[in-house]
Amino acid sequence: MSYQFAERIGNLQPSPTIAVSDKVRELQQQGHDVIDLGGGDPDFATPKHICEAASEALFAGDTHYVASAGIPELRQAIVRKLKADNGIDVEANGIIVTPGGKSALISSVLALVGPGDDVLTFDPGWVSYEPMATIAGANTVHVGLDAADNYRITREAIEQHITPKTRLMIVNSPNNPSGRVLTEDEVDAVCSAARDHDVIVFSDEIYEKIVYDGNVHISIAAQPGMAERTLTHNGFSKAYAMTGWRLGYVAGPVDIIKQVMKIHSHSVTCATSFAQRGAVAALNGPQQFIDEMVEAWDRRRHMIVHGLNQIPGFHCPMPEGAFYALADVSGTGKDGSEVARILIDEARVGVTPGIAFGDASSNHIRMSFANSDALVEESVKRMQAAFS
Repeated sequence: MSYQFAERIGNLQPSPTIAVSDKVRELQQQGHDVIDLGGGDPDFATPKHICEAASEALFAGDTHYVASAGIPELRQAIVRKLKADNGIDVEANGIIVTPGGKSALISSVLALVGPGDDVLTFDPGWVSYEPMATIAGANTVHVGLDAADNYRITREAIEQHITPKTRLMIVNSPNNPSGRVLTEDEVDAVCSAARDHDVIVFSDEIYEKIVYDGNVHISIAAQPGMAERTLTHNGFSKAYAMTGWRLGYVAGPVDIIKQVMKIHSHSVTCATSFAQRGAVAALNGPQQFIDEMVEAWDRRRHMIVHGLNQIPGFHCPMPEGAFYALADVSGTGKDGSEVARILIDEARVGVTPGIAFGDASSNHIRMSFANSDALVEESVKRMQAAFS
């Protein structure tokens, strides 16, 4: 039988990061000893008090539909969190709780852009931004950032790529895959361009709690004149080690959130009821374990960066945030895709080719150090052996 598919998925590829993890699982099921540095899944277990809150709700019968935007207790907890942590003032009805941060982003994209619109993204950037715009029928405009300049965002770079059709800018700090944390000057560049050109900003802040060396996360919605034109996207996967719980949220002006709600309610109905109870406990409970995780990731980033920089042809700067190392491998005479293939075939280490994050990182590979010390150390040894 011949099948006809929608034009929007003609050139759409599956997620490259998920593809790496799937390949690793496939090899592991075949009996191979493979280390997965391709994904972004913290190796820590979800804290006990969060699990207990969800478990109590589950056994109490909280297994039914809840308000599509999220349970009131969680939305109020997010209101308090955004005010205390980020300096963002938002109403409870300006928040939607979603099944994962990815769901929040794509619902927002579908609500705000369509055919004929431009979505401006910064490369290297997360692999799903462009596919989301493609699904919406919009065009993605890539702002390639220079590794030699530490991937710095400037007003000049934005002006060179912004068009009369630009409806949306997507900003991610701390950044996946580079680990960059935006400075005040970079945030000012984004905000001034958005105000001057009447552009909406999506601020993806999923790694906000994971910063090192005194770097400080700055929320765009808290900047002057930005609250009315910014949607803040965040979630519980990274900071609370809750990737499998699939819980995220989007916060912003009520008038915009009402339109995003239309997509959300028709696509996923609501996020899981008892999981939301766990999220309430996450926000309202102790936060010390976040510092403990960040301390471990800090140690591991030094391990992996030091090890990578000992490999001939590799150059890896120290990440400022998140838990990824983005290494330039052009000194090997190969591009990132070739090096990634060698590493999984010969070293049995799964990494993500940099091209997945845009042309600006085509000569790079991205590795997650959200793994145990032992696995990070072993993966470095294997990579060093493969390119010795």
